[in-house]
Amino acid sequence: MKFKGFTNKDFDVFNIDGLDARMEQLINNIRPKLEDLGTHFAPTLSALTGEEMFPHVAKHARRTINPPNDTWVAFSSNNRGYKMLPHFQIGLWKTHLFIWFAVIYEAPNKADYGKNLERNINKILKTIPSNYVWAGDHTKPEAKEMNRNELLPLFQRLQTVKKAEILCGMHIPREQAIAMTGDELINTINDTFQHLVSLYNLA
Repeated sequence: MKFKGFTNKDFDVFNIDGLDARMEQLINNIRPKLEDLGTHFAPTLSALTGEEMFPHVAKHARRTINPPNDTWVAFSSNNRGYKMLPHFQIGLWKTHLFIWFAVIYEAPNKADYGKNLERNINKILKTIPSNYVWAGDHTKPEAKEMNRNELLPLFQRLQTVKKAEILCGMHIPREQAIAMTGDELINTINDTFQHLVSLYNLA
């Protein structure tokens, strides 16, 4: 696959008013690229995790009024869905590209995973690069670098709060993402997944 990378036009899709108009441009501009990334990285993630991984490109099918503010391709070990499982994502907000490992609120084993993260915090701090960002809500674009004192409450919240989530990975600002060649992006995503697989293995 010769991936062409992302352009200003891709990120500008999220400035279009109206569900139908935004979805039309999202389907025409961004979705083919996410499908290409899904096809490319499913074998990579299968090899890294030791489980067959399937790509799921966001369809935004439940939306009836509000247009989506982000879009993505997710990878999980189930070919029918990903939200209930630990998974990986590549996607866009209008401000940045994201490369995530995620356990979101629908995952049934979150409490056990939170305990596992808390037990392995020293290992996590050693294996996850310090410039990777963390977040507790996949519906918001904000994420930040975190130290031990910030990570512990995030891990503990996963054990006790029903809506708690955990995401970790890379944010690439829009300007940087559009300046990168397709090959540079592929290499960056690949490198990020190599680091994030340690979090998947803990799950």
